[in-house]
Amino acid sequence: MLIRLLYFCFRIYCFIFRPVRMGVRVLMIQDGKVWLVRQTYMPGWFMPGGGVKRNETLEQAVRREAREETGAELGAITLMGAYTNFTEWKTDHNAVFLCADFQMKGKPDAEIAELRAFPLSELPDDLWPGHHRRLQEYQAGVTNPQFGEW
Repeated sequence: MLIRLLYFCFRIYCFIFRPVRMGVRVLMIQDGKVWLVRQTYMPGWFMPGGGVKRNETLEQAVRREAREETGAELGAITLMGAYTNFTEWKTDHNAVFLCADFQMKGKPDAEIAELRAFPLSELPDDLWPGHHRRLQEYQAGVTNPQFGEW
């Protein structure tokens, strides 16, 4: 409940200050399945990820977020693209990485309600649109880094 209240306060902050933020997401795929998370403070399914902290590289951020949200230790990663989102009165830039080389070693942190591997042919109906588009690009075989709107 506290996390939901904090998220509501964050949305008010965004309305007032219109921040520009940088985040990372990781498309974790092994054996024809993609790992997705459901957060405690928002409905729907997402690729693991979050904000980049001060003095943190994109690579450090995506590895930290994967570890925090899924318990995974990532091996080799590649850049899938950089995307921008203008919803909820803010400007979000997301660097999306692809990883097929990972091991589940820990557990998700408290902000994750559920972690699940979905077959690529059976994605959840409530997968957020930008995340769904990235999975469609992956399934279409897009190999060069892409840029555009989330």
